[in-house]
Amino acid sequence: MSLTEKFEKAAEEVKELASTPADADLLELYALYKQACVGDCNTERPGMLDFKGKKKWDAWNGKKGINQDEAKEKYVAKVKELIETLGKK
Repeated sequence: MSLTEKFEKAAEEVKELASTPADADLLELYALYKQACVGDCNTERPGMLDFKGKKKWDAWNGKKGINQDEAKEKYVAKVKELIETLGKK
């Protein structure tokens, strides 16, 4: 199975978690997913009152410089870790 196939499978499996992961885990998943699919953050930081948007932007921007394959590997590992701790539906 190729890395891209593993990544796509993990992206589907994350929707089957038994419970919602902690906010920090969700931000990590978001940041790794965006880095894997888009690459380095390419948008302006959201405005002062968009707290959720700023957290997501900061998480993604924190992955700057990680190549897309490495981000895919880290995403797959994170999903595997969450499945082991939370289980699947």
